[in-house]
Parts: sequence; structure tokens; C-alpha cells
Amino acid sequence: MLLSEPRKMETPPRYLTNQDFQRYIPVHVVWEITLACDLKCMHCGSRAGHRRPDELTTQECLDVVDALARLGTREVTLIGGEAYLRKDWTQIIRRCADHGIYCATQTGGRNFTQQRLQEAIDAGMNGLGVSLDGLEPLHDRLRGVPGSFRQALDTLQRAHDAGLSISVNTQIGAEIIPQLPELMEIILGAGAKQWQIQITVAMGNAVDHPELLLQPHRVLELMPMLARLYQEAAERGMLMVTGNNIGYFGPYEHIWRGFGDERVHWSGCNAGHTGLALEADGTVKGCPSLATVGFSGGNVRDLTLEHIWNHSKEIHFGRLRSIEDLWGFCRTCYYAEVCRGGCTWTSHSLLGKPGNNPYCHYRALELEKQGLRERVVKIRDAAPDSFAVGEFELITERIEDGTVAASSVSQKQLVQLGLSNDERWSPREGRVPPTLKLCRACNEYVWPHEVDCPHCGENIAASLAQYQEDTRRRREAMDAVRALIESYRAAETSVVPST
Repeated sequence: MLLSEPRKMETPPRYLTNQDFQRYIPVHVVWEITLACDLKCMHCGSRAGHRRPDELTTQECLDVVDALARLGTREVTLIGGEAYLRKDWTQIIRRCADHGIYCATQTGGRNFTQQRLQEAIDAGMNGLGVSLDGLEPLHDRLRGVPGSFRQALDTLQRAHDAGLSISVNTQIGAEIIPQLPELMEIILGAGAKQWQIQITVAMGNAVDHPELLLQPHRVLELMPMLARLYQEAAERGMLMVTGNNIGYFGPYEHIWRGFGDERVHWSGCNAGHTGLALEADGTVKGCPSLATVGFSGGNVRDLTLEHIWNHSKEIHFGRLRSIEDLWGFCRTCYYAEVCRGGCTWTSHSLLGKPGNNPYCHYRALELEKQGLRERVVKIRDAAPDSFAVGEFELITERIEDGTVAASSVSQKQLVQLGLSNDERWSPREGRVPPTLKLCRACNEYVWPHEVDCPHCGENIAASLAQYQEDTRRRREAMDAVRALIESYRAAETSVVPST
């Protein structure tokens, strides 16, 4: 969430200010502290299972925390594999706490024993997130271990009872959409206050199982359901957090991106802007999900973390991207300047190059108006390495009969910025994302200079005036109803019973 004013003490640590963008503060860091894992997830992008042979030592990890504190990090999420399978993980938590950094962990919860939980709490862990990827049969199949659903729920419940801030993370794949309402009831019943949703991405193990991937055109089915569930969850005290590959724009963007603040909307990939990630061997990236090859900015064993963050071209690629680096549909999109092609991880993993993202609600709606839809087909396997990507073909077909209208084969290259001046790789002040306004006639975002909405054709000022008038009338009606109810209650209490 982007705030225009400096962050106040009570504001959650991950909320962003203009100053965070301008000063390139790595506000939120996701840190894979080990690749050891006790699950066998079919969709795991890092192909977790065994420790990396050269994972950082305890002292090296503590030095990383100290460096993050100097850079201004406010929140660290420890992941794996399974973070608790690293014996010194509570020492890392404690060092974060010593610096006043909010520390949480994301887990599958299979062997998160009560002793491990208590030791983490004693060390200063603030929050715990558990992954639930469907109802019990689907979850256990995806996670590769029978009973993992019940173990995850048990971990969630015990963390809740211990007073931790708990959340659930859910991958949206091909099978889960009809299960989401029932899954939400289970999550609410466990006491979770946040539920993060993200689309399964074609990386690592997921490339080996392309049947798990949601076809891009199905966002037309997914987004209305998520919007409904978001509002239902909010009414019951739980916040649905849409991940970086959920969106973008379309009629529901104003509902979920700003957690109730309609001024907030998607403003581009934050990798290397306000987000930083580390792999267990000290490799530094702008986002934990990005491929190691091409996106690694260096290793903390070779350079200081501050130097990597401030001077690495691979970290800075996102800071300098422009609409000239977009391609395909995204290059000509109305939202190109603010969106910048959506989630880098999603588009690069699928098509080998950032800047053309088919998992976009606005895009699917625009194609549907033309009688078209998109789907993806795997044409090459991924390597056995962590964060490896395969190769997919993006096919545009006619909805009516399925005939192919166009296709795009994966482009195996990273975005090329074409800058020769080394000074440009470390710009002194970051880009504050542009701010759009909302057309109240169709709930689509528009650029501030627009007079008539390019989406629905209505006059934007007139639509706003009508919205404000309708809002005023609704409030007056509600106030009248409340006053009437209070008068009835007062009348009932004033009646003296006969004797």
C-alpha cells in the first residue's frame, strides 16, 4: 500500500511511503535461510528438499541482519524450504528483534512442533503464515504428503492460541477456484486475520506439472469470485491480500489493492525498489521468486549487502524499466506507464522476458470484447535447478470456435535497458509511481487528465458528483433508520408494565 505521508508508528511495517520509493528502502525482505524441506510440493519453484551445500553460516546470517537494519528494512519473512529445519533459525529471529525489525515466517507446517513454535516466540517472532492450497485432498496431493493439510491447520491454530499474528497463503492453480469459498470458511474458523492469494507460476516443479497452471483466460472466472470473497472476509474481520500477480486494474482493483483506500492501485513490480530477497547461500535478488540466473545481483560473501543493493545492475533492472521495455499486449495497454507489465516473475517465468503478462484481468476483459482469449502451452521442460524456467507458447484463440488467431513463442532473454552510462545504474532518487483516479461510473482507473472515461465514455466529473450525491443520500437514509430504531428502543424501555 502506498501512503503519501511518512509512516506513523502504528502503521504496519510493510506499508510504503513516497520516501521509501525515493530512497530505495528495502522495506520488506524475504529470506530463504535454507532449502531443506519436509514436503514434496508439485508446484515448488525452488525445487526445495535438500540443503544447499554452501548455505550461510550463523555469523554470516547475523551480519546480513545487521546490514538490513542499516538499509532501513522494517520486516523480514523467513522462508525455505522450511525455515525451522535450520538449527540456528531462532538466532536469526532474535537478531531481527534486537534491531526492532518485524520478523515472520512462512511455513507448510508439517513438523512445526510446539517446542519449535515456543522457541521462535521466545526469540521474538511476530507472525506466522501457513500455506493452504485447497481443501484437504487437493492440498495433500499438491504438497506430496498425506496429512499435511491437518498438520498445517494444527500449526495455524497453535500459533493463533499463542497470540501470534497469523495468516494463510494460497496458490491459485487450475483446480482450486470452486474450493475457495469453503477454504475461506476454514481459514476464518482458524482465526487468521490475513489471507494472501497468488497465482501459481510456471517455475521449477510447476513446469513439470503444467496441468496445475491456471489458464490466463480463467482470470475472468477468478476475479469476480475473489472480489466477492474479499468483501465477505472484510465484513468478518479478515483481510484478503492480493499477491503481486493478481490484478491488474479492471473493475475490482479499487476494492483490494489499497485495503479499503481507493486511492491506492497497482503501481508496478517492487523488486529492487522496496523489496529485496536472499537465497540461503547469500545470493541477493530483488524478489524471492525471480530466477537466480539473470536476476542475481551478487553474493554477500563477495560484496557487502549495501553495495549490492545500491550498485548492482541486476537488482536495479526494475528501477529503470519504462514502457519501451514492454512488449505484446502490455506495450500498447492504457495502463502501461503505471503497470509496467505487472509481475516480473510471472511474465519472465512463462515467456522468458518481463513485460508481457497474460494473467491480467483488464487484458482478459479487453480481449473478450474482441471475442478472443489466451492460453499457454508448454513446449520445453525446465532444468532440474532451483528457480529454473521452461518454455511456453502463448496462444490467442477465438472464443467461439477455438481457432488460433495468434501465437507467441517464449523469448529467452532478459529485458535489455540499453544504458551505457554506468551512473544510470544507481539513480540517486527513486521513481514515485504515478497516481490514477477512479471513474465512478465503471470503477476503472483513469489518468488525471481524462475528462471522459476511455473505458465507459461517461463524464468523470459528473459521475463523481452523482456518486457523492448518492453516497450522501445513503448515509442520510441509514441515519434515519438508526434514529427510528433508537426511538423504538427508547419507547419500549419507557413503557411501565401493568401490575
